[in-house]
This record gives sequence, structure tokens and C-alpha cells, in this order.
Amino acid sequence: MTKFNKLRPQRLTVEGAEALALQALAFIAADEDRLGRFLAASGFGPAELRARVSDPTTLGFVLDFLLGDEEAVIAFAAEQQVDPSLPARARALLPGGEMP
Repeated sequence: MTKFNKLRPQRLTVEGAEALALQALAFIAADEDRLGRFLAASGFGPAELRARVSDPTTLGFVLDFLLGDEEAVIAFAAEQQVDPSLPARARALLPGGEMP
């Protein structure tokens, strides 16, 4: 799995965006309240989420959810040692994330 570090250039590919979304999902899942809000917002149960975790559209939703909470974005970026703009840049590479 791709691990981003602030000491390396953060050039993104689709594969890197998907890897960052998986890291974001792990971040979300590590907090029971945040995970509950995510599951409610997505409509997924735990089994369905596990089945869809490799779907790029689902990974886009993970980043959408994270980006909807500025404090969570900052905490995630600090935990992963990445620039806080990276999740938004990653989102733009996944289905439905095209910027105007």
C-alpha cells in the first residue's frame, strides 16, 4: 500500500488516491463515533462496506465524508504526515470527483 510522507513529493496517481482513501477509511474506522456517522451516511453495513472497499466510487465517498469535516481532515493529515490539501487532490482523481 502506498504510504505518503511529507518529506517526499506528493504527486498523485489514481492508485495513490485509492491508497489514501483506504488510509482515510482506516482513520474513520478507528473512531467509533466517526465510523457510526460514516456508516449512517453511506447506508452500508459493515459487511457491505468490506465487500465494496476496493470500488473506486466507494473510495471517493470515503474522501467526501472525510472532507466534510475540516477538523477530521486536519487530524488525518497530521496522523499521516501529509499536506491537508492531499485528500481533496486525491478526491479529484476518483469517480465523481472531477473539479469544474
